[in-house]
Amino acid sequence: MTTLTTTQAADLVAANRILVRQGVLDAFGHVSARTAPGADTFWLSRNLAPGSVTASDLLEHDLDGHTRDPRRTYLERFIHAEIYRRRPDVMAVVHSHSPSVVPFSVVGTGLRPVLHMAGFLGGRAIPVFEISDVAGDASDLLITSSPLGAALAGTLGDSPVALMRGHGSVAVGGSLQEAVYRAVYTEANAHAQATALALGQPRYLSAGEAAAANATISGQAVRAWDVWHEQVRPDIPAGDLAPGPGQE
Repeated sequence: MTTLTTTQAADLVAANRILVRQGVLDAFGHVSARTAPGADTFWLSRNLAPGSVTASDLLEHDLDGHTRDPRRTYLERFIHAEIYRRRPDVMAVVHSHSPSVVPFSVVGTGLRPVLHMAGFLGGRAIPVFEISDVAGDASDLLITSSPLGAALAGTLGDSPVALMRGHGSVAVGGSLQEAVYRAVYTEANAHAQATALALGQPRYLSAGEAAAANATISGQAVRAWDVWHEQVRPDIPAGDLAPGPGQE
């Protein structure tokens, strides 16, 4: 069992609160963090609304989605497990149903970067996971098994974001701060793109512009994290940040 440090716990609790405050998560969705670089385990809350997550709710999961804790787990923990299995570079995963993103999962208009802050999206449309290709046309659209999680991870490939038709999206990063930044600005970009499409045909960032913008801005994602963290800090009682028994 891996030790959850006070810093790790505080950051993951803050990530949940930040994503709620930024309109990416609501009563549903979740964010996880790999326990350490190269580890085959990750921290994810028990089944709980993100805004209610405390450090004592964080459970260590393996890549089969198992945990030793008897408390109820998220049905879609397999999203996280299978992405970590396929992507050793990923240190954090956000799964959300953010409202501006979902429409792009059900139309042929691909989600593409229109904002320089979303250069990480790259120079082509973000991939869309079609669950009916794996689960047939009578599923509940949820990722509730390892095979479904593996199929989603395959669609994600080496992309930072993938959409899930009629469901939501996943955003990943090389750090918790980067994954949160990407989830927030994926939602911001989707809103801006939809607004632009209502006005006319957007001029999207070229592949070169997206790469250059990402190279310039991605290293400063921590600036956004610091601001967002300060905004939610007053809402988190000190007791909510302390790891529970057996975590530290």
